[in-house]
Amino acid sequence: MRIAVTGSIATDHLMTFPARFVDQLMPDKLDKIALSFLVDTLVIRRGGVAANIAFGLGCLGLRPLLVGTAGQSDFADYREWLERHGVDTKGVRESAQHHTARYIGTTDVDMNQIASFYPGAMTEDREIDLADLAGDVELVLIGASDPDAMLAFTKQCIQNQIPFAADTSWQLARLDGEQVRTLLTGAEYLFCNEYEATLTEHKTGWSTADLNDRVGVRVTTLGGHGARIDRAGHAPILVPAVPGVEPREPTGAGDAFRAGFLAAVSWGLSLERAAQLGNIVAVHALETTGTQEYQIQPEPLTRRFAVAYGEVAAADIARNFI
Repeated sequence: MRIAVTGSIATDHLMTFPARFVDQLMPDKLDKIALSFLVDTLVIRRGGVAANIAFGLGCLGLRPLLVGTAGQSDFADYREWLERHGVDTKGVRESAQHHTARYIGTTDVDMNQIASFYPGAMTEDREIDLADLAGDVELVLIGASDPDAMLAFTKQCIQNQIPFAADTSWQLARLDGEQVRTLLTGAEYLFCNEYEATLTEHKTGWSTADLNDRVGVRVTTLGGHGARIDRAGHAPILVPAVPGVEPREPTGAGDAFRAGFLAAVSWGLSLERAAQLGNIVAVHALETTGTQEYQIQPEPLTRRFAVAYGEVAAADIARNFI
């Protein structure tokens, strides 16, 4: 399966706060928050949801097409890095006006996160036309990007009969109910974490059953509890988390899950196997600082898969590695 991934391409500035955010929040003053967190560490890494997902797919042996906008002045090294890790970057346009987007995130000791995102070159994503992808790709993942671009990409996929996956993620807070309904309706897949799933229902006014009727497969990541897959007319598939995880930094774990899930779908495996591989790849990101610093090695991954999900499941995955 040829997969195109749209969404943000960014540089991540990742910091750690050696306490708990919740302890700094005064319930009777939440309407007047004024906080500054003195952090212990700062690392600067490559990131952006589309680039992260494409990186994971590339590491799993696929050749995803990355679609988005980066800065002409600061993307050359990043492009070379992605190409080296199996990503087709010919769909990335370069802006002469803006720098590549910036993500700034602070994580506390509970792995909670507060983040800000400067779009930069990403604001030009709305100028991209996906019509040329018709017949060249079998699925477009519409990830968090400029909201107008996300809406345009969804419309273009429908008009050109290109199957698409909806992944509103970080932009869900920016979108209104009508926009969210437009982005989800007709999607082959909908990816959310548990909080986003609840917020999606709130913003759309749709129940769980309504959402299941409007998308093909609804995939909800549950953090330390694994993942759930919902489809209209089918019982939910609950996939437990990988045991023995030693988390270091959560940024990019959701993107890595999507890469693992879509890789398994591309291989023709079941939805249960897809969620299992998603969990395994997510752990690789979770146990590494930086969203594209992990490595996929077939033998260690297969061994860990066997421990988590059994020898038969591991064999299904192993036979698809090149």
